[in-house]
Amino acid sequence: MIGEHVIVGYTSDSGGRDALALGAAIARVTGGELTIATIYPPGSPGLAVEAQANLAHAAEELGPMPAEYLTYESRGPGRGLSVLASRIRADLIVVGSASGGHRGRIAIGATSDHLLHLSSEAVMLAPAGYVPADGIDRLTLAYVHRPQCDAAVERMAQAALRLGVPLRLVTFDLRTEDQGKLRDDLALAVRLAWESTGIEAESEVAEGHDVTAAMADVEWLPGELLVCAASEDAQPYRVFLGELAMKALRAASSPVTVLPRGFS
Repeated sequence: MIGEHVIVGYTSDSGGRDALALGAAIARVTGGELTIATIYPPGSPGLAVEAQANLAHAAEELGPMPAEYLTYESRGPGRGLSVLASRIRADLIVVGSASGGHRGRIAIGATSDHLLHLSSEAVMLAPAGYVPADGIDRLTLAYVHRPQCDAAVERMAQAALRLGVPLRLVTFDLRTEDQGKLRDDLALAVRLAWESTGIEAESEVAEGHDVTAAMADVEWLPGELLVCAASEDAQPYRVFLGELAMKALRAASSPVTVLPRGFS
C-alpha cells in the first residue's frame, strides 16, 4: 500500500505548505515514515543555505510529528524528488499546486509535470489551499477498462481494506461511448474488487459533455482521495498520466494520486 514512506517536496510558498499538510495527514493515516525534502540547484551555496532555512520553517509548521528533513542538490526539483525518493525508498511523492491556480483546484507546474510523466513512485498532488480532513473518508478510483486500471482496482481494494474506508469506482460517460458497455465494465471491476479482497466497492457513472462536467456530476466527500492509474503508454514502473486522467486531475477538488505502471 502506498504511504509506507511519504516524501514531501517542500517549498516556501502556499503550494509547499499544502503539500506538507497533505503528506503529514497521509503519514498519520498509514503510520508510515515521513521525509520533508527541499531541492536546490547545483553550484548555488546561497540557495543551499536557503533550502536549510526552508526546512526549518517546515519543521516549525509540522510541530512534534516525527519526520526526517533533507536538502538535495539537483538540476530540477521534479528530477531531484524522484531520485531522492528512490534512494530513500519512499513510495509516495507529495507536491502542492503551482502558484497562480484556482483555490481548491490543482495547477500543474514544472515540478509536478516532470513527476507526472517520469516518476517511478506514486505521485500525490494537493489542491491549492488544501486543508486536511479528519482522516480519509473514501478512496475513489477513476476507472477505464484496461489492464492498468484493473490492476489498480485490486491494489486500491487492498488499501481500502487496510485503512478501513470505502472504495468507489467511477467511470466517465462523456456521451461518446455505449453506456451499457461502460456499466458492464464497471460491474466487472466491482466483481474484481470483491474477488480479490471481499470489499463491496461502490460504483458510479459520471456523466457530462466533458470531464469537468462529469466530475461535477458525482459527490466528493471532504476526506476523498482520487486515484488514477498510469497510462498504457507509461514505461514499466513509471508514472505517465493520460489525457483523460490529466483532465480529471485539473477538475478535482480533492487530492489526486497517480500510480506508476506495474505498481504493487
